[in-house]
Amino acid sequence: MDFTPTEAQAAARDLAAGVFADLATHERLRAVGTGSDQELWKALTGTGLVAAVGELGLLGLVLLLEEQGRTTAQVPYAASCAYGLLAVAAHGTEEQRERLLPGIEDGSVVVAGAFPAQRGVRPAAGGGLTGTVPVVPWLRDATHVLVADAGRRLWLVPLGAGGGTGVEETELTAPWSAGRLTLREAPAEHLGDAPGPGGPGAYADVLAVARTAFAGLQAGVCAGSLARAVAHTNTREQFGRPLATRQAVQLRAADAHMDVEAIRVTAYEAAWRRDAGLPYATHALTAAWWASEAGQRVVHTGQHLHGGAGADVGHPVHRHFLWGRQLDAYLGSGSEVLQELGELIAHAG
Repeated sequence: MDFTPTEAQAAARDLAAGVFADLATHERLRAVGTGSDQELWKALTGTGLVAAVGELGLLGLVLLLEEQGRTTAQVPYAASCAYGLLAVAAHGTEEQRERLLPGIEDGSVVVAGAFPAQRGVRPAAGGGLTGTVPVVPWLRDATHVLVADAGRRLWLVPLGAGGGTGVEETELTAPWSAGRLTLREAPAEHLGDAPGPGGPGAYADVLAVARTAFAGLQAGVCAGSLARAVAHTNTREQFGRPLATRQAVQLRAADAHMDVEAIRVTAYEAAWRRDAGLPYATHALTAAWWASEAGQRVVHTGQHLHGGAGADVGHPVHRHFLWGRQLDAYLGSGSEVLQELGELIAHAG
């Protein structure tokens, strides 16, 4: 295994870091509120950082999402790439790829994901899909939503193009432009040819891709939280000495650093294996477990090391806390992911 970024991946990562640093400032994030930053989204798509994911692979996407996480930039980057660009590229028909990928790449098509599989969503007798999905992150930004129904079949549902779909605003812990999706015989197309590429195999792959991608996002969120805590404890003095000189602070920060590295390396390994065409289902679950269990530890540490300032909901570190707590349960909590991993290993044995 070699997780060293290629020249193209490193260049894209550096470009993304610059875009996020310039546009995802604390002041802009406060102004955006719970919505998405459309100017930032245009900048990302305009510089080719969405289209590039098709060539950079899942590892490249993980590297880019790390940079988003460091600033908690409010754009549907992970969702549209995992549920849109990579899902359509891997499992769509040739016609679907030709029709959908150009729009996803230039940002005019944004795809959200109703994942994991929704027990209440089923094909309607009269055609289309019927059911309700209580929470879909980034739904309010989306033009399409990839829905996994009760039978783990994938459906791509266009939004706002006619009857059958309803979107109601809802709030999450993190400001992810979420919505409640209602489907009433909503027009939908299989992603790929069911029951072939659009069947359970496609569902498992898209879910594993999403878990890996969001683990990469969590690595960045945690790294950003820890960086803020380190800066704060190096400058904040108590009894004439910086807080960072206290052994308890150093140990807490060191534990958080190791947790961040564990999230990062497991996400890298899962992404690298998928790009290499190797089995990666257990590796994606491992990355998701670290993102959940270690992720919540790190964002709590980041807030704790800020002392009273960390309790201020307007402080930048609090945004990392909200994102980290949202990510630690998204697509399965630590205990749920661990049970799934155990069952997968047992069945493989």
